[in-house]
Amino acid sequence: MSDQKAIEVVIFDWGGTLTPWADIDVVDSWRAYARVVRPDDAEPLAQALAKAEIARWAEQRRTAGHAGTGPLDQLVSEHGIDTESEVHRYALAAYVHWWTPYTLSDPQAAPLMLALRERGLRIGVLSNTQWPVGVHDDVLVRDGLQHLIDGAVYTSELPVGKPHPDAFRAALDAVGVESPASAVFVGDRPYDDVHGAQMFGMRAILLAHGGIAESELVAVETEPDAVVSELADVLGVIDSWL
Repeated sequence: MSDQKAIEVVIFDWGGTLTPWADIDVVDSWRAYARVVRPDDAEPLAQALAKAEIARWAEQRRTAGHAGTGPLDQLVSEHGIDTESEVHRYALAAYVHWWTPYTLSDPQAAPLMLALRERGLRIGVLSNTQWPVGVHDDVLVRDGLQHLIDGAVYTSELPVGKPHPDAFRAALDAVGVESPASAVFVGDRPYDDVHGAQMFGMRAILLAHGGIAESELVAVETEPDAVVSELADVLGVIDSWL
């Protein structure tokens, strides 16, 4: 556990933490995109994009976040798609629409954030993602969370991802906090979230839902500072540390 400095901020992971965990068909998500951008060749493109995305996530895990996944536009451009084109914009909208049921925020998120702010704490978000910042902003606005967040960092805008310390540094900078010891990170992945935050000097709360595929887990010896089974339980942990 990090030094017992006064807590100033709680930073949340996004997917699987602020949003409930869901088992996603990656190929089908890309079908929504491919059917718009290449209607006569949709299935091969969807398969290729899904394979490339999965490989990027695997490389990020293999390199401890040193190899960031990069932005989504970079991934599709590598498959010959003009990301400045109108058809790409329509295809991206279809892709984002496909994801809508899986991006709905946990109903416990807003009450938790409000309670944390009532305690004088700042709120941050740090997400490993390929999605454009605007997509995440739209989701948080839609779900009534954006105005509760003091700063958000999405690794589509960074050269690295969690668990790399630079990702956590960027998240603290975004909320105006200097010391990692005054920050708590809440996430659902033992390696990216718990190990990464603790190695940076933050306390870490693991939201344990057991849904992550074995292929996406990285073996790591780490013990969270606390474990919760649902998002609302974070408040009791924070209160015990204040």
